[in-house]
Amino acid sequence: MARKQPKHWLNGLFVLPYLVVYILLLVLPLVLGWWLSLRDVDMLADTSDFIGLKNYADLLHDDIFLGAVRNTFYFVAMTTPVFVALGLALALALNRPGRTGAVLRAIFFGSSVLSVTIVTLVWRLVLMPDKGLLSNLMVGAGLQPLAPLVTESLALPSVALVTVWWIIGLPMMLFLAALQQIPQEMYEAAALDNAGRWRTFVSITLPSIKRTVALVAVIEVIQQFQLFGQSYLMTQGGPNNSSRPIVQFIYETGFTQWALGYSAASAQVLFGLMLIGVSVQAWLGRQRSAEDARGEKS
Repeated sequence: MARKQPKHWLNGLFVLPYLVVYILLLVLPLVLGWWLSLRDVDMLADTSDFIGLKNYADLLHDDIFLGAVRNTFYFVAMTTPVFVALGLALALALNRPGRTGAVLRAIFFGSSVLSVTIVTLVWRLVLMPDKGLLSNLMVGAGLQPLAPLVTESLALPSVALVTVWWIIGLPMMLFLAALQQIPQEMYEAAALDNAGRWRTFVSITLPSIKRTVALVAVIEVIQQFQLFGQSYLMTQGGPNNSSRPIVQFIYETGFTQWALGYSAASAQVLFGLMLIGVSVQAWLGRQRSAEDARGEKS
């Protein structure tokens, strides 16, 4: 009697719940958002007319949107290298056994669990004009009071500083996890060869965690492109549009001006920019890996 063959298609049932949730929560909103960006929606009149790419053409001539794009790129350029460099430096400094290292790791990671409301409230008390802690310290030192949140050139860097203080704990913990995976035998062999700290870092530590470096960079680029809460609560996008990011522009056009089609078009532009940024980083990572592989073979 021939043995009955198992039905391999039944294995697909294991991924079916994930596939359904993925389509409902990601693919479907993406398609609907793209379709909405091609329409002129008037919620008060309950009308929705197809206008093609007009919303995208209008965005190209919208000075506020173009300023928001510049601000977002500037913010990502300021914060992402700091997250990688400072997160790695903290991880190297705290990658040691003992109670002191554990307490310091908890302190640095502790700020990451705070809500954006609490973080911005605390920092507004520090940076607010006239009565803020920073202004009082400047006056006490005999200097002119500094009000970075109402100064065009300092508003966005101040938001970047607060953001780094807030979530530096996550990159640090990712680097700590990667550092603890490096075999200690490699460091012992380097010590026998009288290799210095810098030589050990360049030849052993950095090559061993290069995938984590790329991971942290990609995560931070994606997160910082979505800047919203800090800038909205600290500066409202001002002064003079100097700290308004794209997500705040999307929120304001969609939920205060009720221009849903225009807001959806700007959201699609943000999605495209994020996709380009991550793709470039992934390409650079592959190029670097290929160069390292060729160097090892030679």
